[in-house]
Amino acid sequence: MNTKVSNYRRFIGYTQMQMANSLGISVQAYRNKEKGITPFKDSEKIIIKDKLQNKGFSKVTIDDIFFVK
Repeated sequence: MNTKVSNYRRFIGYTQMQMANSLGISVQAYRNKEKGITPFKDSEKIIIKDKLQNKGFSKVTIDDIFFVK
């Protein structure tokens, strides 16, 4: 499970449905990605990073969101 992605999503007040809509995928597909069953596409990672940056996480990087440091 990618808890970092789900935590960031919650920090900006998005539901899984809202994030799925932003990515143009079904809620189930998004859940599978957040659970680590299916990987996020690079284009989806960029969209999520941009959403976070627009909501106040201006210095967040893709590495911060998707990879363990």
